[in-house]
Amino acid sequence: MSEKLLFWGIILFLFATLGVGVWAAKQIEGDSVNYLIAGRGLILPLAAATLMAQSVDSNATMGNMDLSFQFGFWSGAALPLGLALCLLMTALFFAKPMNRLGLITLPDFYRLKYGRATEVVASIIMVLSFSFLLAGNLVAGGYLFEAFLGTSYVAGVMLIAIVVFIYTASGGLFAVAYTDAIQVAVALVGSLALFAFIAMQFGLTIPEGMGPLDFAQLTDPKAGAAVNWASLLALGLGDIVAIDFMARVFAADSPETAQRACLLGSGGTVLIGVPFSLMALSGGRILEQAGIALDGSPLLIALLKGVVPPLLAFLVIAAILSASLSTADGAILGTASVMAHNILGIAQDDHSTGSDRLLLITRVMAFVVTALGVFFGLRVPQTGILLLLAFDLGFAGLLIPLAGGLYWPRANKYGALACIIAGTGTRLLLFVLMPTTFGIENTLLYLPNSLFTADFDGFPTLISPLIGLVAFALVSNLTKDWVGVAEGDRKLQIP
Repeated sequence: MSEKLLFWGIILFLFATLGVGVWAAKQIEGDSVNYLIAGRGLILPLAAATLMAQSVDSNATMGNMDLSFQFGFWSGAALPLGLALCLLMTALFFAKPMNRLGLITLPDFYRLKYGRATEVVASIIMVLSFSFLLAGNLVAGGYLFEAFLGTSYVAGVMLIAIVVFIYTASGGLFAVAYTDAIQVAVALVGSLALFAFIAMQFGLTIPEGMGPLDFAQLTDPKAGAAVNWASLLALGLGDIVAIDFMARVFAADSPETAQRACLLGSGGTVLIGVPFSLMALSGGRILEQAGIALDGSPLLIALLKGVVPPLLAFLVIAAILSASLSTADGAILGTASVMAHNILGIAQDDHSTGSDRLLLITRVMAFVVTALGVFFGLRVPQTGILLLLAFDLGFAGLLIPLAGGLYWPRANKYGALACIIAGTGTRLLLFVLMPTTFGIENTLLYLPNSLFTADFDGFPTLISPLIGLVAFALVSNLTKDWVGVAEGDRKLQIP
């Protein structure tokens, strides 16, 4: 396959994805519930595919390879394994009760349990978090288009943003679900095909101290243990409060479907993501044999351009684009719905009158979200760091009020707000004071200081939720007699 055919293959793939997404728009029928959560009717195959597609993104593939290549297997594998852990934990403890509540967006839970103020604060954090997530996937598209379509990085980011915005704004979660099913299939085939080629053509080697059995990466801070555990926990626990994951839980046609879909998605995430970690360990030797220098580009890009046959390269590129698109569309839709429904307070109108304002405003907000993702993608051209930072914020302040609201009778709005402010505030403060985040230079917002060095990297992720937990438990207990149902602190009844 020539470079020209490769170029047109990528273009046709993008237009095919766009066509499927736009075609799905006819199922919206002017109803925001159809748009946001697919009419609560996703059957198991679609629910599982779309959950898997949200966890398998460019960060967990391309970013995974870069981290494994530089720091060892557990640095990169922490991304797909953490996401798989999230889906497993969601299946065990959250999928059934959250599906039964009949919510539209995740912040609805915070309003029902803790009141309007908590809903707004939680929503703002989620919007910031998912802007980072969207940006990480636009970054991958920018690199791919720059390398294989001859565009600039900026043009590549803009192109993938335009494509995903059009079909997401048109078809909502129906479009996302249908395209996700195709995209996750492409990602699975591409991942396994590339792994088979590398293993048979070059063999798999493990540099000393870098492999999956080198557990110093999980026990010795000097070998990156703190950063690796931070990655696993930020994704494994922080991603539970991901608005795109929970939208799919709400959209499942039953609590049982929601739980089973999470379990299937967890296994599929491991199957797709871990091979990239293993291949990265042989990357240095392969590039050396081929006489290829990285020159600052992602490892996967270098392998695809200089080592992998064009036909397989196209399949893998399609897989990475699929991963990027499938997560970006969920990030746009979920964030736009939170901005419209939970921050602006737009309720669902009677769609039979043809005047569902929530549907209209969500589509407008989708443009705002996409623009914000483009801004961060151009400002921080990294993949893995943006994914981890996104879910660090949720882990620090939002997970504990969610779990406490479901399972702890004393949870109240004062404790929830204290947790969110203390946990997330601590994480943001430590972020701007740290020169590195998850082993990557902090180029987004760093205030030079002598208090924190790179040796402290990873610990902010572990410390921040503990501070939030203490604040939640302490304030909830101290104020247990202050609030009642009339003031917005509800005793949730799970049907």
